[in-house]
Amino acid sequence: MTRAKIKPLKLKVSRNIESIIPYPPGKPIEELERELGITGSIKLASNENPLGPSKKALGAVSKCLSGLHRYPDGSCFYLKEKLAKALGVDQSMLIFGNGSNEIIELLIRAFLTKGDEALMADPSFAVYPIVVKTVGAKATLVPLIEMRHDLKAMSGYINKKTRIIFIANPNNPTGTIVTQKEFDRFMKSVPKDVIVCVDEAYYEFVRSREYPDTMPYVKSGRPVVILRTFSKIYGLAGLRIGYGIAHPGLVGYLNRVRQPFNVNSLAQAAAMAALDDRAHLKKTRDNTIAGLKYLYKEIGRLGFECVKTEANFFLVKVGDGRGTYDALLKKGVIVRPMASYNLPEYIRVTVGLPEENERFVKTFSEIVR
Repeated sequence: MTRAKIKPLKLKVSRNIESIIPYPPGKPIEELERELGITGSIKLASNENPLGPSKKALGAVSKCLSGLHRYPDGSCFYLKEKLAKALGVDQSMLIFGNGSNEIIELLIRAFLTKGDEALMADPSFAVYPIVVKTVGAKATLVPLIEMRHDLKAMSGYINKKTRIIFIANPNNPTGTIVTQKEFDRFMKSVPKDVIVCVDEAYYEFVRSREYPDTMPYVKSGRPVVILRTFSKIYGLAGLRIGYGIAHPGLVGYLNRVRQPFNVNSLAQAAAMAALDDRAHLKKTRDNTIAGLKYLYKEIGRLGFECVKTEANFFLVKVGDGRGTYDALLKKGVIVRPMASYNLPEYIRVTVGLPEENERFVKTFSEIVR
């Protein structure tokens, strides 16, 4: 069947939207297999939990299915109550979103306007500069140093137009962290009215004792926003639910721009159940730690350099990132090329199940011989 030719559409689009390069989504595994004529692919590209969600979360979702004709609880009342108790914070300090991505959008919509600036590392989470540009603000990018945030350099970019600073910790795509000493020193240089958003999406995977405790800054009244998610270690990426922790006054402004019913009922039920399944989190952490140990060893044995990570993914310097990605893809192993992050020599690999890690090593060794 021949597709009808679509005529070009002429629209008046704001310059800030016109200049945005959309976030590059990956194709479904099924479609890639169909195109390449392969089966049995493994996906190690999106930093997902290879163990899947908790059985408790799945059970909670099943119980909610008969109520899908009802709108979800717009305040996430029961989830907020449970999470506040777990974190030791007041319920007024929590906000939930359709993934922590939505809270990034809420922050930018609430506190940035044309002429303002947001500060962030480069490369870091690709969504930050995209959303900043949608409101006509400037995204100031500060290069990493040795694959880590250069907080000293970032301090030098703070000016009267700076409204928000984004720090992904651990950073995506590098998996590296900012330490407690570095963060404390940096915060001394940040004006008291500038929002510091610490994106801790991979917080539960961190093993370093130098990782900073950012909660005291929130509790002291500084405009610090901590972002966390149920997508990664909890394995609920498909349900899209994350949360932010901040001063109640700041949360109040976010709620002014938040859409009603932004978190669906299945996600809320799953998140509540997942919080109770500590065994699932431990199993996921153990799988990640063992997987990293194995992958570092085997990739190093092949003569390639890995960037040491505190997350559930890591970078491998392969020389030709796109070429390596394509070669692996043809053999049914899906990783992430890093050219879109200005790291064309690297691929990003998510830690999988033991058998998936072994398959990656076997396939990688075949294509680099």
